[in-house]
Amino acid sequence: MIKEKPISSLPGIFMLLVVAILIPLALFSGFAAFLYFVNTGANLMAFGLIVTLLFGAIGWLIMLFGFYMVAPNQSAVMTLFGRYVGTNRRPGLHFNNPFFMKKKISLRVRNFESGQLKVNDLSGSPIEIAAIVVWEDNDSAEAVFNVDAYESFVQIQSEAAIRSMASIYPYEGKDEADASLRSNPTEVSEKMRSEIQDRLETAGLNVIEARISHLAYSPEIAQAMLQRQQAEAIIAARQRIVEGAVGMVEHALDTLSEKGVVELDNERKAAMVSNLLVVLCSDRATQPVVNTGSIY
Repeated sequence: MIKEKPISSLPGIFMLLVVAILIPLALFSGFAAFLYFVNTGANLMAFGLIVTLLFGAIGWLIMLFGFYMVAPNQSAVMTLFGRYVGTNRRPGLHFNNPFFMKKKISLRVRNFESGQLKVNDLSGSPIEIAAIVVWEDNDSAEAVFNVDAYESFVQIQSEAAIRSMASIYPYEGKDEADASLRSNPTEVSEKMRSEIQDRLETAGLNVIEARISHLAYSPEIAQAMLQRQQAEAIIAARQRIVEGAVGMVEHALDTLSEKGVVELDNERKAAMVSNLLVVLCSDRATQPVVNTGSIY
């Protein structure tokens, strides 16, 4: 596996001054010498000087290929005749061997959102899930040489990791203590990030964050699951209402007994409890019936 290694380079501004000043000066001196030899009749010397000037001009053009620029949060991966020689991460204008091939790699933080994937959760229910993955390049050499088209590699491997992660959690847990995709976003996000990081390690990429952006049951079972959730919510609400009503009835009986407002036998207590529970637990307004008959 190829690992990134730094490479030294000459300051680009300095070399640009050398090329801009010394090369034209040399060409001017050579042209002046050429005119001198022509005027003095030394044609062979003039021909030799022409050849020298021609090769000098070609060399000057080749030197121009040695200049390259590295922007902030960018690296330049360099190879020489197919052999990796190093990576330059220092921003600015640089000069290196003109025969080096240079490939620019972005070091900026990037992100993408996966498509809505249809997978089965731990309980076998089909769900739709999508995620946002935030990543960056940590090793430019690995990204270039260890995988083919590393940006496409990130997307495909991330979607594979999302499918794998979604299959080890239920959509929603049967108990509050059970980890689920819907109830434990922090744990699920960390597990997803770890799964994706393991798959992208070979490309020298670092996963900063991964989180779910879309989560729902598949359309074919969404209505049935909605009805189940509604039923569970109604049952939970009814249980809470009954618990509160029982407490209120118990408190009312204790208060009546302590203050001696009225003495109730077991039969009348049962009737009172029944009436109070009907009033307190009913899902609609009750219509009390007032008994105007004699209490004697």
